[in-house]
Amino acid sequence: MDVKRAPYRVIQWATGAMGKSCLRAVIDRPDMELAGLYVYSQSKAGKDAGEIARREATGVLATNSIDDILNIDADLVIHAARIGQTHTEHDDDIIALLKSGKNVLSINGNTFSPNWPRERQERLQAACLEGGVSFAGAGLNPGFAAENLLVTATSVCSHVESVSISETVLTDQIASPEYVFDLLGFGKEVGTIDLNADDWGPAQTLNDMFEDVVASVAHSLGWTLDGIERRHRMLPSGRDLEIRAGKIAKGTANHIDWRWYGVKDGAEKVALKIAWAMNDEHVQGADHDLWQIAVKGVPDVSVAFGVQRPEDYPGRTSAEQLAVAGSVVNAIQTLVNAPAGLLTSPITTPFAASEAAQE
Repeated sequence: MDVKRAPYRVIQWATGAMGKSCLRAVIDRPDMELAGLYVYSQSKAGKDAGEIARREATGVLATNSIDDILNIDADLVIHAARIGQTHTEHDDDIIALLKSGKNVLSINGNTFSPNWPRERQERLQAACLEGGVSFAGAGLNPGFAAENLLVTATSVCSHVESVSISETVLTDQIASPEYVFDLLGFGKEVGTIDLNADDWGPAQTLNDMFEDVVASVAHSLGWTLDGIERRHRMLPSGRDLEIRAGKIAKGTANHIDWRWYGVKDGAEKVALKIAWAMNDEHVQGADHDLWQIAVKGVPDVSVAFGVQRPEDYPGRTSAEQLAVAGSVVNAIQTLVNAPAGLLTSPITTPFAASEAAQE
């Protein structure tokens, strides 16, 4: 197999908060060349990528034409479209990119293809083979937290009984009302939505994404699960809240617990718990880390893991957004040089200074 070496020609797909973070990371890396930029907004089309990313001009102009993107010669597309009402909402676009001969790296799940419905596996695998490229997911969670960090923590154990990971994310700085209230479900009357059913779009999307994570961890640890149970819940706000996206009325949801449990022989083997919180009202302790990892075994293991913005880092990009971008760009070399087909997580690779950066 021929090994492709830097610089890698990269297309950025979408420029929401996460997409912009990835775009900046590509522009700033000496081992990468921005080859194209896809935007959904007509107002961004025609703008230089540097203007959108708050960087110097790049000479690459944003386009909202998929045909323009398909015709660009590039090694890889960072697919950072906003999560949709269904997890497969963007599959047609991804398949077109793969068939055009571009590797695709998704930041929204897509980390463990053995857990997907067979029809979806076959469609995406066929597109990879037709284009001679690969498709995978990378990011913080899904992508790194459980599939890499949690699994690595078990390396010191001679026996593992069960594992769990808890994530707490404060979401009050998300600006989009549509995203916060319609897609994520904040501000809704508690009890009016069954989060554990598949008939509500956001729950369906998140179940598809994060049940892959549970299945991936179980696979890495050699467990064949009997099933994955959901125990999601919404919690009400004790007062009226003013957040960046708007208002949350007292008594409506200001905290959402997403909880998945991988079960084998009646025992919980893998627990994944994600708390989305608009404030600390329902968070245990105001000073919390992003992730808490616990391994019950010989020995027991606990890991508290967080990310922080560097001092004096410009702009409003959060530490989590910076970390997503880092995990994505560090995975590009692996995906570009992988055999054609679906690549399962973990593919996150450590940071390595490029030759260009050392010259």
